[in-house]
Amino acid sequence: MPWTTLNNFLLLSLDPVIGAIAAGNTVVLKPSEIAPATSSMLAKLLEEYTDNSAIRVVEGAVAETSALLEQKWDKIFYTGSGRIGRIVMSAAAKHLTPVILELGGKCPAVVDIDVDLQVAVRRIIAGKWACCNGQACIAPDYLITTKAFAAKLIDALILELKVFFGDDPMESKDISRIVNLYHFTRLSKLIDDYKVSDKIVLGGQRNENQLKIAPTILLDVPEDSLIMEEEIFGPILPILTVENFEDSFAVINSRSKPLAAYLFTNNEELKKDFVKNISSGGMVINDTILHVTVSGLPFGGVGESGMGSYHGKFSFDSFSHKKAVLYRSFEGDSSTRYPPYTPGKLKLLKALISGNIFSIIRVLIGKSDD
Repeated sequence: MPWTTLNNFLLLSLDPVIGAIAAGNTVVLKPSEIAPATSSMLAKLLEEYTDNSAIRVVEGAVAETSALLEQKWDKIFYTGSGRIGRIVMSAAAKHLTPVILELGGKCPAVVDIDVDLQVAVRRIIAGKWACCNGQACIAPDYLITTKAFAAKLIDALILELKVFFGDDPMESKDISRIVNLYHFTRLSKLIDDYKVSDKIVLGGQRNENQLKIAPTILLDVPEDSLIMEEEIFGPILPILTVENFEDSFAVINSRSKPLAAYLFTNNEELKKDFVKNISSGGMVINDTILHVTVSGLPFGGVGESGMGSYHGKFSFDSFSHKKAVLYRSFEGDSSTRYPPYTPGKLKLLKALISGNIFSIIRVLIGKSDD
């Protein structure tokens, strides 16, 4: 598989582990059984090169995951689908275990008409197809642009896709395979759905034996089609068209909050409106997916795209407990806090609670019946 696919699996597995260990925890890592080669490699290398009293790897599928979820943990971190996220959260609730869920969703990308179109589409392609052939939780899931601009955008996408992957992308060594047969079949059904099968403007080629699907672009698919109801997580990119860019906000906000949202524009007001009005886990203006590479930014979802965040210092914070500790001496013990509570004491206590320094001074210099 291309290095981007392998890197994606490793990043999702090891990034939380590093934060947890740095914060002083021990870790049990359960890699995804969907990527068995990566899971096996992690189990082998972590056992060989790390302290096994601090890090253990458990391989397996549903049975092993279920057994792990029955245990009482200090914190559970899960990356994956919302369906499994609900199972994880339900199991954690039995022990009141806090969770971090990094789930995904349908990440939109809005493309304005005033952009450097070549640069914009190259960055969209990098985030969608060059990064694991769409098999990343932050890959652009669908594009939104105006009806008048759609044809120009599609032409630019087709041109740059040929530059990156050649005239026959099925022969390109830079296109990742679909991770397994189940997901290949699922993605094929999305393409073959009668509501979208006549909306293909590019791609659609498939090879089941090689688990490869070519970059596929769809135009103006119905919003009630299956492909617009679930996260695609693959090389299919629908393009929705609107009359004006303000309408794109309504399209995005009519759906669950995404893990990431992207906007391509030179319009400063549109940038401000997008940041203000779109709720998403993260956001990038004039690029895709790069926010995950910035350690100074938190990475996580909101709403159905997840809860909690990590990366860099945020990983350390997520696996730490902020314990408040107050030290006092035995001096300065005032009778004000103790009964009996005379009117003078109550007046001073109220002033202290209010935090108003002038009220406190007035009480202190006034006559007290204490």
